[in-house]
Amino acid sequence: MKKVLFFLLLFFLQNIFSQGKFQFYGKNDTKLKVKFKRINNLIVFPLEINGKELSFILDTGVNKTILFNLNANDSLGLKSVEKIQLRGLGNLEPVDALLSKNNRFRVGNLINSNEDLYVILKDNFNMSSKMGTTIHGIIGFDILKDVILKIDYSNETLIFYNPRKYRLKKCRRCEEFPLEFFRNKPYINALTQIDTLSKENIKTKLLIDSGGSDAIWLFEGTHTGIKTPKKHFKDVLGEGLNGTIYGNRSRVHKFTLGRFEIPEPTVSFLDTTATINARQFRKRNGSIGGNILKRFKVWLDYPNKRVILKKNGSLKKGFYYNMSGLVVVYAGKDLVKEKVENVSINSYGRENEASSSNSISLVTTYKYQFKAAYKILNVIEGSPAFRAGLLEGDVIKGINGKPSYEYTLDNINSIFSYKPNRKVSIDIERDGVPYRFKFVLEKRI
Repeated sequence: MKKVLFFLLLFFLQNIFSQGKFQFYGKNDTKLKVKFKRINNLIVFPLEINGKELSFILDTGVNKTILFNLNANDSLGLKSVEKIQLRGLGNLEPVDALLSKNNRFRVGNLINSNEDLYVILKDNFNMSSKMGTTIHGIIGFDILKDVILKIDYSNETLIFYNPRKYRLKKCRRCEEFPLEFFRNKPYINALTQIDTLSKENIKTKLLIDSGGSDAIWLFEGTHTGIKTPKKHFKDVLGEGLNGTIYGNRSRVHKFTLGRFEIPEPTVSFLDTTATINARQFRKRNGSIGGNILKRFKVWLDYPNKRVILKKNGSLKKGFYYNMSGLVVVYAGKDLVKEKVENVSINSYGRENEASSSNSISLVTTYKYQFKAAYKILNVIEGSPAFRAGLLEGDVIKGINGKPSYEYTLDNINSIFSYKPNRKVSIDIERDGVPYRFKFVLEKRI
């Protein structure tokens, strides 16, 4: 028995001390400012691994750095590799992965020369197609444990501070909250009023999950009093490492973080089977994601186990959701034919000195370019798009009279989430045949 305990302790200590630490190098060892892209409420920023710059999501909901989009052009020279399995949210089996050690991570002058990296061998996650841009992986605790990070969602800026030199300025409009950690993931206490009939504010312990685009996820439980309101609908809530996450989408009357009250946020109540692993921390009641966090300036201070929030102008703006019933993904690129008109101006314009007539010559030519393509991944049963006749696999060619390649995926999702009763026209191609469908965005909660 003592040998077993000693082995487990030794393994635990090796796992802690095998990784290095992010440290500031150069003259400016106080802070580092980095621009990021906010896509569907998620933070996408550049992270260099073994000399190769990649695009990563900053995800406070993960305790491992995971790479899930690696091709022949992204060779990283991985070292000390061993095969493992990873398990996360979703209903599928664990996924095969590689654990690589002694990797060099770099963001500006913030460097870690001895970092672990988990590489998923088969990218079922397919994050790039769902985001509409190349996403190589996700990182959270591994970088946040060594810094104090300020997230400015409004200006799309990350500021990494050296915790040994940072002093927080007094801020009367800020509020500080203690963080509780479980398996290197941060949790915060909040209050949730489910409906207007019961004025009870239920105490909820929630994972701070910057890698989730929704506002709030809640786990139902008889012992907590958390249950799905009567007004809800079935929806696809997202994707986990182990498959699609399903649940009920609804609203709650009020959500409170300290002195910050947020009226009628959208809330997703998760399917139990998809969240078995997430419920291993028994005190956890759910998560708060990007649609809440983006309403604040956020200071994440892991070294001192605290988070500081300062509201911005969007705190009490409405919460919208996809009212179409369509899950659309990036589907590579199509070769698009575009008309180009060349103008030959008369002699007064001095572009055509050889011409003696006062005329203009229009010459039409064409050019071919590869442009973004999109397709329908899923159609929610009973939704406006479902009733209109749209199907999984339909290739989107245009929306509201505009070619689909002129949109980003974020633009398309914004159209579907804009406001109820808006008319939407979609041109699609199905088995090589063009169709046009029309429906009206429908408020269901």
